[in-house]
Amino acid sequence: MLSDLLVSMRSLANRIPALLALAALALGTAPAIGQVAPQVVWRMATEYPDNNISGIGLTTFADRVATRTNRFVTVTNAFDNQLKISSGEMPRAVLDGRVTGGDAFAGALSGIDPVLGLSTLPFLIQSVDLAHAANARARPLYEKALAARGLKLLYVTVWPATGLWSDRALAGADDLPKLNLRAYDANSSEVMKAAGANAQFLPMDTALAGLRERRLNAFLTSGDGGAGRKLWDFLPYFTAINYAMPVSIAFVRDEAFAALPEPMQREVLAAAAETEQSQLALLTHRTSENYARMRDNGVKIAEPAPPSLVAALRAAATGTIAAWEARAGADAAAIVEWAKQQ
Repeated sequence: MLSDLLVSMRSLANRIPALLALAALALGTAPAIGQVAPQVVWRMATEYPDNNISGIGLTTFADRVATRTNRFVTVTNAFDNQLKISSGEMPRAVLDGRVTGGDAFAGALSGIDPVLGLSTLPFLIQSVDLAHAANARARPLYEKALAARGLKLLYVTVWPATGLWSDRALAGADDLPKLNLRAYDANSSEVMKAAGANAQFLPMDTALAGLRERRLNAFLTSGDGGAGRKLWDFLPYFTAINYAMPVSIAFVRDEAFAALPEPMQREVLAAAAETEQSQLALLTHRTSENYARMRDNGVKIAEPAPPSLVAALRAAATGTIAAWEARAGADAAAIVEWAKQQ
């Protein structure tokens, strides 16, 4: 009898922090964060540095979750491919339990569903407002694609516009065949090849190794992606072709989310929504800040890009867009056609 009583008391003691956190949320008040020990720890990862826009998103999300759940849920982050999980490998790593979730570049996820490559379609999205509106329309499709694989979408981060980093100034379309170029997904690889470049879709770590070994002399990425990796050490020219405004997507294993009490689920989703808005606000000055940092490090920025270069890339893009629409289905194609009319 005494042993049963002791077991019951221990069980109640273990549940007190969780009950306090749930009560605080229900009442709309919260004791000091330090009064409630973490009950759930999510480990999340990204292949990008913590000062990259994706890394900033994970940091913001971790802060928001800790505050909103009164540390019932805490998030620990691994940046800069510390765990050797590229964006394309992230879904499998999450499902295998290596991490609870992460932030992955959406283009690299298009292998699991073409719709996740929407944001990297060339020359479709040319402004922050249009990127926000297009991704809002696409969000249900993103959620469905991830849910079909046991993943829960948290938030979407829009990146600054993609440009071309290179080891030489690009005067026009005739310079494209001189480029051994890292593309960031299958779509961009097809477009760059069609335009005459020698392009490969490579994970970031593999691409950086190719750059150091002088097998590559150009990168397709934003000022944000390049500055975070200090591409100027090898590629001191940036041509602002405004190729796309791609997104990265933060998600967790659906089982991990579903295991939370419903009040905690609501707070986590609220934290995710706040993170998404914070990430969008970053874009207001992100490009100008990136360009200033790039120039401080000797990068010569060509803006606007040479017209013949952009014309060649736009011409090369038509077939890729049409093929993607056929693969992605009618709902996704309708978003593309809507965006073209804006």
